[in-house]
Amino acid sequence: METLDPIDALMLTGELLSSPMHVAAVLLMTPPKGANSTTFVDELYEQSLSATDRVDPRLRRRPHRGLDTGGMWVWRDAEDLDLRHHLQRRTLPPESGTEVLWELVSQLHAERLDRSGPLWMAYLIDGLAGGRFALYIKIHHIVVDGVAGLKMIGDSLSTDPAQRSMRPFYATDAPTGPPPAPRSGRLPNPLSAVRDLAGAAASGLSLARHVAAGELANIVGSLTTNTVAPPFGAPHTRFNTKLGPHRAVAATSLDHKRIRAIQQATGVTGNDVVTAVVSGVVRAWLGEQDELPQQSLVAICPVTVRDRDAAEADQHGNQFGLGLCPLGTNVADPAQRLTLVHYAMANVKHQVAAQGPGAMLLVLMPAIGPTVLLPQLPFTSWVRPSYNLPISNVPGPPEQMYYNGARVDEIYPVSVVYDGMALNVTVCSYADRIGVGYVADRDVVPEIDELIPLTEQALAELEAAVGVA
Repeated sequence: METLDPIDALMLTGELLSSPMHVAAVLLMTPPKGANSTTFVDELYEQSLSATDRVDPRLRRRPHRGLDTGGMWVWRDAEDLDLRHHLQRRTLPPESGTEVLWELVSQLHAERLDRSGPLWMAYLIDGLAGGRFALYIKIHHIVVDGVAGLKMIGDSLSTDPAQRSMRPFYATDAPTGPPPAPRSGRLPNPLSAVRDLAGAAASGLSLARHVAAGELANIVGSLTTNTVAPPFGAPHTRFNTKLGPHRAVAATSLDHKRIRAIQQATGVTGNDVVTAVVSGVVRAWLGEQDELPQQSLVAICPVTVRDRDAAEADQHGNQFGLGLCPLGTNVADPAQRLTLVHYAMANVKHQVAAQGPGAMLLVLMPAIGPTVLLPQLPFTSWVRPSYNLPISNVPGPPEQMYYNGARVDEIYPVSVVYDGMALNVTVCSYADRIGVGYVADRDVVPEIDELIPLTEQALAELEAAVGVA
């Protein structure tokens, strides 16, 4: 009986009270030259259903909790995987623009995954202008995090446009591991049990020390610098509210060369640059709504500890730490905001590396819990949130990719929103582009398309401020 990791069990339980907790990606593709788009997508769909490749173990299991598990969440292998349920086809009106695609993705992203089976769905969507089509894949966050999910998709693609008969994204070519050794009927060794308990106690004490060190660092840092955000130190915004049932999705892409030019001019990381761009977007949009707080907004940022070259058979759904990053939305100068974000993210990464991702999750639990739960109360709480929105950055394939000859033009992340966090921004690098995906509650951000021109505007302002325009 394989139990879920604690953070995965927490997300699965929390979903019962809040919003769906799946992550997703949209791949926009162009069929091979000379191919009829409808015929090509028809054949691609049938090949995906009839493929004989072994399904990835992560996509063959489902979560289960009952009397037989003592109330704990455990993984159970699905006895009968119905690919026609998990792989579906959608067709847009002929020559549809991407705005029609995002409307459909918004609807699909709002739907919960069926817990009676493996927690994933995929949709082939044709009908886009120019014969293009899309693949929308959503997988529950307890199955994969963003880094593992993009790696799963990237491993199914090829740099060779002539390659055909490629395995679907849900399949794996990793060899099947040896079966687990049978349990012995003998009673356990008492000395072995004592040794295991002693090891667990020592591990617990070490974790407690790291948690205490992380809490102390946050308290001291928040008192001495504006690059460290204390718990309950974020301003109230429209994003910190209870969500409705509808979602809104929009996306755009940025030239990677422009991001790299700012990096080289300022000595910061690419993640710092895109976070500062998002800060500029949020500052401008809230300013247009006449709702920009005088105090800086705070982002909660995951820091992955997953090796990008880790084995495909890695079964851990999530491997990341968390940190709070002030965004400097109260600072008018884009260059100053970038500097603030740079030092704030450096502190977050240092804390995760020094204390460990598990300890940092525990450090932030007293901040995350109220931020998520308080919006469900029937009155406005006087308790301030600890953060206003998440900003994530996940690496995608670094080269131009193809799938059965179809050119993958763009890859966009579509992440999760939940009560207390009505806007999510996730960034994904792919080849020479940076995809920026916005997901929001439709009632909180009714015109999410407005964020697209603001993204270009924020990048241009940052370029001008650091002298690389």
